[in-house]
Amino acid sequence: MKNYHLHLRGVVGGYDFDSRHVQNVLTANKNKQVDVLIDSLGGSVATALTIASAFRDHGDVHVHFVGMNASAATIASMGAKRITMDSSAMYLVHKCSSEFFQWASLNADQLEQQIADLTQLKTDLEKIDANVATMYAKRCGKERDALLQLMKVGGWLNATEAKDWGFVDEITDEAEDAAPVLTDSIASAMAAVGMPIPNLPIQSSSQFQKFLAAMIEFFRGGKEAQANPPKQTITMKKFPFLAAVLLMADAQIALIEGKFSLDEQQLGTLEDALKEASENAEALKAAQTRVSELESQLLEANTKAAEAATLRQSVEAKNLEIQQLQAKAEELGKQPGDTTQQVHNNAGEGVESPMDDFFQRLQAAKALYDMV
Repeated sequence: MKNYHLHLRGVVGGYDFDSRHVQNVLTANKNKQVDVLIDSLGGSVATALTIASAFRDHGDVHVHFVGMNASAATIASMGAKRITMDSSAMYLVHKCSSEFFQWASLNADQLEQQIADLTQLKTDLEKIDANVATMYAKRCGKERDALLQLMKVGGWLNATEAKDWGFVDEITDEAEDAAPVLTDSIASAMAAVGMPIPNLPIQSSSQFQKFLAAMIEFFRGGKEAQANPPKQTITMKKFPFLAAVLLMADAQIALIEGKFSLDEQQLGTLEDALKEASENAEALKAAQTRVSELESQLLEANTKAAEAATLRQSVEAKNLEIQQLQAKAEELGKQPGDTTQQVHNNAGEGVESPMDDFFQRLQAAKALYDMV
């Protein structure tokens, strides 16, 4: 099994395809052959140019391609002394692109500035394309215009075609090199950035994903189109609703003599997929209805809970008021009664009060009156 000094995978410029790491490994292996495995769909052109320069400065780098390799990944290999490619691997060169999206309301001055910015961006991309085409041409031993035309077409090359063009020096067939795997998610991601779908079987998990895979295969031309290249190619941007259904904006659609045709098997696949989509839509609609019902019930329950909470607070306030009144009543019940002017002792002796003296005098006066 081949031991590689570097395994460059994933996005160029990402963690697994980092120029600083590449430079560190090259420096640690100065004056030695450095073997590099590349398996990447591309990424940052700037990082790729930096790595290509580092390979060139080292002077003895061997790059081996496996899987699907495109864009910046191919540019990075241009500084290698020797390039090999697995027999099942794929290779793609295309013109550079830049993310762009404008959603705004612009006045005349702003539109003029937007046009100027886009014109500058176009000029920059053309310069990058020319520079990359020159690198490719030097490696392939061909004219730059021929490489620019190939980049404009942007078609996938198999190992034999890549060797015929001169991008690789040798094709290998090692058991350790796994064949490239194209999943429906990868195909959709590639189509979303305008990258053509390679002519490989697509691994799918669901029935609808299998339908997408079948449609991708159909729209890139199938076996007949591969044997007889289409005369006209248009992009899915001209079919936005179809693109939405297929989840593949910017995917390439091949037209043969301006017409499409579907055989019985393809119609069956389409029917099954639409049936499944319809059933899923009905199930989703029922689920949404149930969710709406539950939300209404929840809202009603929350309203009642709020009313109950208000009543509970009112009851608690009344209970507190009752407790306060009871406490006040108990306090009043414990206070002493009215005091008297006469205090009696246990022996029966007491002190006459003024009232007793008054009554005694009154009785004496009455007795005296009766005697007279």
